[in-house]
Amino acid sequence: MNKQIDLNAVFTQFDTKTAIAPYGNGHINDTYCCEPAKYILQKINTSIFTDPDALMENIERVTAFLGNKIKEAGGDPERETLTVIKTKDGKNFYRYDDENVFRMYTFITHTKSIEGDKTLTDLYNAGKGFGKFQQMLSDYPADTLHETIRDFHHTAKRVEALKTAISENKAGRAASVQAEIDFALKHASCADTVLNGIASGEILLRVTHNDTKINNILFDEITGEAVAVIDLDTVMPGSMLYDFGDALRMGGSTAAEDETDLDIVHFDKACFESFAKGYLSETKDVLTEKEIELLPFSVKLMTYECGIRFLTDYLNGDTYFKIHREHHNLDRARNQFKLVAELDQMETELKDIVKGLLA
Repeated sequence: MNKQIDLNAVFTQFDTKTAIAPYGNGHINDTYCCEPAKYILQKINTSIFTDPDALMENIERVTAFLGNKIKEAGGDPERETLTVIKTKDGKNFYRYDDENVFRMYTFITHTKSIEGDKTLTDLYNAGKGFGKFQQMLSDYPADTLHETIRDFHHTAKRVEALKTAISENKAGRAASVQAEIDFALKHASCADTVLNGIASGEILLRVTHNDTKINNILFDEITGEAVAVIDLDTVMPGSMLYDFGDALRMGGSTAAEDETDLDIVHFDKACFESFAKGYLSETKDVLTEKEIELLPFSVKLMTYECGIRFLTDYLNGDTYFKIHREHHNLDRARNQFKLVAELDQMETELKDIVKGLLA
């Protein structure tokens, strides 16, 4: 956080008289908790989200829509979704200066996040939480939302970016990673499957979260059940397959995404089944046949997309993803490609799991 910012002045704009302390460990936005009143203050990362007006318009619209659905179902909107706190002049964020933009949410109490090891029960609850999020938004007009990060999950364009990186070979690394390049290009035919499905109408354009890591759900600190989906910066139009697949890209792996010992990197079918069971318990009545058919494929697609992004960045000289060691992005790419290879082999088994859950 910029030391020159007067945080007391920021809080005053939101009509709060509280003390502050850093909160959480998010990688994108700076987050603070305000005591004794329970609020979360975040500094929006405007280098990534360059249009905070569009960003916050998406979040305010979606959370208001969710709030109404939760209220109609007899739930508590202030607990089950984010609640945007307005500024004194009625805006949904406060611009301190050209570079520093802040927003505030009500703090959701008596919840926990899962950052480390996860159980099958955790994955079931996460699947149920993300599924309920999708189910409640199934009739929201997705095309009215802004695209906060353009072409975020446009896998075909990610392939084109990889091909450009190979051709330009800016870091002089292409010759040393020919095996990874060959693997990536061999699987490129899968890149436009979801895009073509959206174009044909077999896959619906929906409101999607686009960052469905398990730590983007708050869980009840006693029951462990999902309470609310958070971190809505990337909520925008897309396919629910992006959300389902990305959740299991990490949730179904037996190792961290930068693990270098590929002998311990595997995709766990039990994790897939637990998450899918929770997810389908909420969404089976709103998904199309094509969406259900492609659930297993979506995990491979999102893992592949992430892998080629890491490889592209490695070829470009590590200019996008933060690295903490030499060849870090290459390690990440190899890790993801190991999972893609396994997912190729087990796609029929995963389809059978889905059929069994719907029987």
